[in-house]
Amino acid sequence: MSSDRLIYMPLGGAGEIGMNAYVYGYGPKGKERLILVDLGVTFPDMDSSPGVDLIFPDIQWLADRREQLEAVFITHAHEDHVGAVAHFYEQLGAPVYARAFTANIARRKMEEFGYSEKAVRVVSPWPEVTKVGPFTVGFVPISHSIPESSGLVIDTPKGRVVHSGDFKIDANPVVGEPFDPELWASLAKPGVKALMCDSTNVFNTHAGRSESSLAEDIQALIAGAKGMVVATTFASNVARLKTLAEAADRAGRSVCLLGRAMRRMIEASVETGVLTSFPKTVSPEEAKDIPRENLMLIVTGSQGERRAASAQLAQGNYLGLSMKEGDMFLFSSKTIPGNERGVIKIMNQFSEMGVDVVDDSDGKYHVSGHANRPDLEKLHDLLQPQIVVPMHGEHRHLREHVKLANSKRMQGVLAVNGTMVDLTGNRAEICDYVETGRTYLDGSVKIGALDGIVRDRIRMALNGHVTVNVILDEEDEPLGEPWCEIKGLPETGNSRAPLVDVLEEDLGQFLGRAGAKVLTDDEKLEDALRKIARQSAQNEIGKRPEVTVVISRLAE
Repeated sequence: MSSDRLIYMPLGGAGEIGMNAYVYGYGPKGKERLILVDLGVTFPDMDSSPGVDLIFPDIQWLADRREQLEAVFITHAHEDHVGAVAHFYEQLGAPVYARAFTANIARRKMEEFGYSEKAVRVVSPWPEVTKVGPFTVGFVPISHSIPESSGLVIDTPKGRVVHSGDFKIDANPVVGEPFDPELWASLAKPGVKALMCDSTNVFNTHAGRSESSLAEDIQALIAGAKGMVVATTFASNVARLKTLAEAADRAGRSVCLLGRAMRRMIEASVETGVLTSFPKTVSPEEAKDIPRENLMLIVTGSQGERRAASAQLAQGNYLGLSMKEGDMFLFSSKTIPGNERGVIKIMNQFSEMGVDVVDDSDGKYHVSGHANRPDLEKLHDLLQPQIVVPMHGEHRHLREHVKLANSKRMQGVLAVNGTMVDLTGNRAEICDYVETGRTYLDGSVKIGALDGIVRDRIRMALNGHVTVNVILDEEDEPLGEPWCEIKGLPETGNSRAPLVDVLEEDLGQFLGRAGAKVLTDDEKLEDALRKIARQSAQNEIGKRPEVTVVISRLAE
């Protein structure tokens, strides 16, 4: 009997939405040949990761086994699936496979890091397959909110696994391939051992709506507008960009695209042939000379991103264009949980200008790119897998999806990041747990979640900072009084005296009575000075700041 096993383990994207990374392995225990499906990012916020540029999954487990890694397969070009490929390409050293549109986006990322475009290999859709090690992998077209999304068929000596990728069931997605139920049903003929399935909208009990259902309402809205119209949506939603641009064109408005990501997506769509027609656009310079009632801007920043075009317009102007009373701003998008504060801020800024803000609270101007519960059930029914392993969702989504699978007499397995699942037998078993976390891109440097840098930054942001300076002479006696510098703290406290004076007085009194045991030991002295500074600040201002102690000793 073969001792080879088939395993699955998420490193990101299971128990959270974002930074997707899913490992599959086959072979003897500990020596499995591996493939990675997707390698994405998530985006920071000022509350939990101030100053951070991007957040990646922790791939150290995989990097330690790079000699076992056969390839990386990217299901589609959303940043939470493709955004980290260039950042980790050297560390993993494996070829990247993707369909043409996704490969176009991935290659642009590779070029930014100086890697050859040959690092990304273009594959054709099913029934073409790619053989790597013990795996045979095929890209099966599936509808989503970005062109050329694919699920993966992963055939192994222990059976067929289907990785759904992000998907919805849409017979008319405007741009890209419609969902083909006959094609997906055909995948079940050899039997499907396991389905790894998108869980994002498992709580939505109504059937998903088609992207094409939006055109009529969007056209009516834009046709009835009086001043300039500005619309924002996800830059990667090429179908929505096309619908918005065509609605503007029909209303006699010139279209101007604002935002690098948006232009990049349109360029990639045209270059790879997924977009065959798009209304003529004008440059920002040309847009300035067009009457407001004849102009529509389509801009980035649907999630309130501070540097995006939407936020810039809300602050006054962007590339010489500005909004005025009587203009209209349309959010043709859903606010992702966690981004509400930034979006509402922009809405209020526009409102203060007299701009009419239209959002999607009534469901007329946006549809989700993810499958609702009835659509998830339809995919289950088409594939009839033995095992369903939910992915792409927060813990509550995964748990609900497990319940759904169990109710349909399929084994549902709850596997959050770091959970290794053995799929070898007729029933899946959790066989190991791997420590996983996050890696932060901080400027140009990658730092680990446990390095303490982001934690220290949060503590400084919450509590302020004090620098204590002390000079000791050759005989380990204080030379003069200690002095302090404060950052992010009030200048005066409860005593009405300057905070710096209070701190320096308390620190000076301590130094005057400190014995030789403390004064000759930098570690003890630093610890004592830090405690006194924090306690004094607590008494004065009700906060215990972060404290840096600088001890200088004069050489004998």
